Amino acid sequence: MIGRDGGANSGPQTDRGPSSLRAGRLWEGRVAPLLERRVLVSLLVIAGGLWAFLHLADEIREGEQFRFDRAILLLLRNPADASDPIGPVWLESAVRDVTALGGTTVISLVTLATAGYLLLAGKRRMAVLVVASIAGAVLLGFSLKFGIERPRPDLFPHGVEVYTASFPSGHATGSAATYLTLGALLARVQPQRRLKIYLMGVAVLLTLMIGASRLYLGVHWPSDVLAGWTLGACWALLCWMVALQLQRRGAVEKPEPAAEIPG
Repeated sequence: MIGRDGGANSGPQTDRGPSSLRAGRLWEGRVAPLLERRVLVSLLVIAGGLWAFLHLADEIREGEQFRFDRAILLLLRNPADASDPIGPVWLESAVRDVTALGGTTVISLVTLATAGYLLLAGKRRMAVLVVASIAGAVLLGFSLKFGIERPRPDLFPHGVEVYTASFPSGHATGSAATYLTLGALLARVQPQRRLKIYLMGVAVLLTLMIGASRLYLGVHWPSDVLAGWTLGACWALLCWMVALQLQRRGAVEKPEPAAEIPG
């Protein structure tokens, strides 16, 4: 059919471009500003967390003692016998199982299993990023231990063997960095909000349980665990931001096609 201007009319025209163009407009108009706000908030959280950690580390390096450290540990013990943790006999065994989830061996196995899955899925760069992130957190924790060299609690016998200094808690640092990073990674590819919340909830719960187990077993001061949680969470958040930026630039696997965001 010939149009009024003499040109060929190829059919009805619509204002909808190719899917890639629509995805780009969606990214620029709605997704990108949302991510920028999240990055800004994340930077503020990291800055606040690191400030709190450094302040606490400085106090401990100067030999400062905190009343709540001793009070909380004694609260978890039988008042008549400090060597006996509160609760039934089986609870101490269960707590040892929980604390093992934050040990170097288990964290290494979980990290390698995750990296293997990513490699099989064709996400080689993401696998390298996950391994580097978690290994970096573990090495950072050990380096701080050797630099500060805080003695372990000596109020009663320890519930498990320990071989390193006390501050920060390696279990709290490693579990926060590992499980929060993996939780965020899994939640990122889930389409449903409830699944995202569930995965992150499990990651947070594991992190809290592992840190609390170190107190119950008497191998860490509460300030050690608090510092480990703070450092590990900040590290996980920082790694998430780095992964997000690399993904946006195409340095790691490209993001999935943008989905419509409810208005």
